[in-house]
Amino acid sequence: MKETVPRALDGERVDRVVAFLTGLPRSEVADLVANGGVRLDGAAVQARSRRVAEGDVVEIDVPEAADSSHPIADPTVEVPVVHADEHVIVVDKPAGLVVHPGAGQRQGTLVHGLLHLYPDLADVGDRERPGIVHRLDKGTSGLMVVARTPLALAALTAQLKRRDVERRYLALVVGEVGEGRGVVDAPIGRSARQPTRMAVTARGRAARTRYEVLERYTGPVAATLLECRLETGRTHQVRVHLAAIGHPVVGDTRYGRTDALAMKRPFLHAHELAFDHPADGSRRRFHSPLPLDLAEVREHLD
Repeated sequence: MKETVPRALDGERVDRVVAFLTGLPRSEVADLVANGGVRLDGAAVQARSRRVAEGDVVEIDVPEAADSSHPIADPTVEVPVVHADEHVIVVDKPAGLVVHPGAGQRQGTLVHGLLHLYPDLADVGDRERPGIVHRLDKGTSGLMVVARTPLALAALTAQLKRRDVERRYLALVVGEVGEGRGVVDAPIGRSARQPTRMAVTARGRAARTRYEVLERYTGPVAATLLECRLETGRTHQVRVHLAAIGHPVVGDTRYGRTDALAMKRPFLHAHELAFDHPADGSRRRFHSPLPLDLAEVREHLD
């Protein structure tokens, strides 16, 4: 593999760049460097902590996959594509669709459907989740950006790290939120009591969510429609943060409670996404309307 370092990765450690481009774990990247398998402008890299510069040419001797458990294209998985070009794909993920294979589901994921539409994704990043920049929970619908090349994956991942990717959600929460806007700044980690759940905990990773009240409802139950903007991207972040302030997402039986609206999934939709395009740096912004199931719930609120 040979790639030219883009501006987005200027100044990064070479081992991080190689991990971005190949999807290999850092331990395997370290072995590659030690064995002369990584070169900068034709010269073998001696130290994996070396910094790269925009325009450097990186050559990587990518090892062949050791197993055949990679996701296989599945034409039965429908993927609503909002935008696609040579570098990125923007999808509007429906609720109920898992993003990539994992312990709980090996088949029928978004990745399987994407590989049918875009076979070239198989060589982009992690073998289990090729092209995936960020995720949405199974029960959450809405916009995601997928990288179509290793360089696009590296650039978008760097933007996420710098918090330059805008991700806004519509969330209907239980109860009346008093303040018109606010910030939840609380670390999130695994729950000590229930390891399969996330929780606000002092031992967790920094997490920050901004929210703004859009509408308030009084019947048939008291509820508030919020727009939430992620400043970090922790697992279940919006759901955990809103539950922590006493306003769990309607329909979220994991972090909330059974409610009178009897929803089959959390009322959470990633309705706006913005990022700098990896090819030319232009700001791209996408919007997604509420899906039918959430729109119908909203119509019945007063």
